[in-house]
Amino acid sequence: MSDYDLGKLMKVELRDIWMSESSHFTPWLAREENLLTLGETLGLELELEAQEKAVGPFRADILCKDIGTNAWVLIENQLERTDHGHLGQLLTYASGLEAVTIVWIAARFTEEHRSTLDWLNRITDETFRFFGVEVELWRIGESPAAPRFNIVSKPNNWNKLVTQAARAIDETELTSTKALQLAYWDALGGVLKAQAGPLARERKAQPQSWMSYSIGRSGFGLNASMSRPKRQIRAEIYISNADSKAFFHLLHEQKSQIESALGYSLQWEELPEGRDTRISLPLNDSDPEDQADWSRQHAWLAERLNELYRVFVNRIKALDAAAWSPRDAL
Repeated sequence: MSDYDLGKLMKVELRDIWMSESSHFTPWLAREENLLTLGETLGLELELEAQEKAVGPFRADILCKDIGTNAWVLIENQLERTDHGHLGQLLTYASGLEAVTIVWIAARFTEEHRSTLDWLNRITDETFRFFGVEVELWRIGESPAAPRFNIVSKPNNWNKLVTQAARAIDETELTSTKALQLAYWDALGGVLKAQAGPLARERKAQPQSWMSYSIGRSGFGLNASMSRPKRQIRAEIYISNADSKAFFHLLHEQKSQIESALGYSLQWEELPEGRDTRISLPLNDSDPEDQADWSRQHAWLAERLNELYRVFVNRIKALDAAAWSPRDAL
């Protein structure tokens, strides 16, 4: 048996990396890749909504949406051990939001604060969930420090609920249509990973006619969709929030630059019957039921989705609904 030189894990003080909660740790955690790491620990899919969001008399460090349920997730950070002041803020946040998951992150939880979260999870219904999470930093030798999140308190039966949600889409329980959709999107995920573009990270397939990928802002989806009756697949930017029309028109003002960067024209659909809007590119004569044609369809979708992400992501993040007036409509 060969001998291996193994490194030694060394704990790093949080303040050696993040000097300030508000100036260093919170902006670091708000980055998409770090919210992904936290979400994987919690069993949630987090998308950033805002930093330093006012809730009552306080300002929450980070406000997110859970993509799976569209529910609020509020994150409060401490780089020291937990204290009564932050606990009071968390209770204020809970009272100010009708349904919320609260995540309290700290260097260390005292036993009284951990047991308080356990008690809150026992006495509240499923519209309120409380997580206590300790954050640590570790390195091997001179390697960069790596974060680790450890759950110290979680909602009752949380592991069971996450497992049940995963089993709910077990292919053996699906109709033939749902099974086809699940297999189709799962195969697309493999192509996206192989292309190693901005959408290469793991995304759980869903048994539905579309798949949505994060593009860095709540209310915006980068979607792949299928229409079996039309024999069509589509790559699209889908906007669904209170300012959908304003955001759509602000993007439309950049139409020539956007289409020049892409190298092709898009369909700009205001969808006047509802509040949502869509910017899309279809591929006709594409039957999602024809598995022999999947490789062509998935290669087209993966390429278009990555192109749309690269061209739209910074434009979407920069949008300000107040910059548009209905008088500027198309």
